[in-house]
Amino acid sequence: MADTEKILMETEIKLQNQFKRIDQIAFKNQKKVLQAFIDSKVSSQCFAGTTGYGYDDVGRDTLAKVYAKVFGGEKAIVSPILTCGTHAISTVLYGLLMPGDNILSITGLPYDTLHASLFGKGNSSLEDYGVKYHQIDLNEDSSFKEEEIYKKVKKLKSKVVYLQRSRGYSSRKALSPYDMKDIFQNIKKLSKDSFIVVDNCYGEFVDDIEPTDVGADVIVGSLIKNPGGGLAPTGGYIVGSERAIDRISSRYTNPSLKLEVGSFEMGYRLFYQGLFMAPHTVAQALKGTALVGQIMEDKGYKVIPSNQEIPQDIVKSVVFNTADELIKFVQTVQKVSPIDGYVLPLPWDMPGYNDKVIMAAGTFVGGSSIELSCDSPIRSPYIAYFQGGLTYEHVKAFAEKLIELY
Repeated sequence: MADTEKILMETEIKLQNQFKRIDQIAFKNQKKVLQAFIDSKVSSQCFAGTTGYGYDDVGRDTLAKVYAKVFGGEKAIVSPILTCGTHAISTVLYGLLMPGDNILSITGLPYDTLHASLFGKGNSSLEDYGVKYHQIDLNEDSSFKEEEIYKKVKKLKSKVVYLQRSRGYSSRKALSPYDMKDIFQNIKKLSKDSFIVVDNCYGEFVDDIEPTDVGADVIVGSLIKNPGGGLAPTGGYIVGSERAIDRISSRYTNPSLKLEVGSFEMGYRLFYQGLFMAPHTVAQALKGTALVGQIMEDKGYKVIPSNQEIPQDIVKSVVFNTADELIKFVQTVQKVSPIDGYVLPLPWDMPGYNDKVIMAAGTFVGGSSIELSCDSPIRSPYIAYFQGGLTYEHVKAFAEKLIELY
């Protein structure tokens, strides 16, 4: 035990500069969120629940104003009706794209659960509706293939140019909003009517700006990830330009109702409180993944991103040699979970995935990935995708187990 404590202490000393940078960004983002609350005149009335149609729901409408201000958009949809990030992204795509339109993904193949929305015959996919999908992969160093993108945008005049900020189940790096600025400006010059849509899941509050600050028309995410702060019980958000949100809202409800309806009897207190806590909670998660990443690197495992790189999402990937090593890592996450810590996770056929998936998620909110969690498809290369941690100390307890295990 004394050796374990010594290793933890030495590792934290190595990470002092990283931790300082994380704290500085959290402070900037906390001030931004606070100002959005004040400017939007959030009051205790906003916490009250509503039933039925939800006309004039001040909690819902004010929460949307806060999100728009925080994430640099003109309008927002923030709702428990959006069940997850995949649902929110699909709502955006079905809202913006019409038969005969093109969508161009410039970060390679999107996350596994979106494939059924994009492809396939007879399942009400976008392909079924006559939307044509095009894709350009990133370079090996995770940079954009700019010339190829500009050539394709100019030729197709794609209605939607799509980016996935986080890596999904791949080994590439997550993307920084600062890396997006020039490419967004050039896309707009070539096709001014294109909507630039960014899947922002896992990236909120990791940096001091968001993709909307550098020209994205729409950003989309899940409330049981970063912006929910571990408190929001469900939901998703869509933030963007008024032109984009007006179109999306017609698909979200219908063209005559748009954003005028949608009740929630529980009320929105946890959504507000979670967003207020989110910059700090994200900082806790980033410190935790840095600690785990450093420990695994020191033990000889490949970690993505390496601890010499600045992270752009809350996910840390650890590459293992065998499926058994991977499964053992994920099961160790479950053993230090406050909920279902006695349960042994095993690979299973999870809805929306082509491979068996193992998932450790002993969370207060089901499936929450801002809480300490880990998941992976059981396929080569064997990569564990580790994220979250409501408190740094909780992740540190997991790190302690790793030192003893490996």
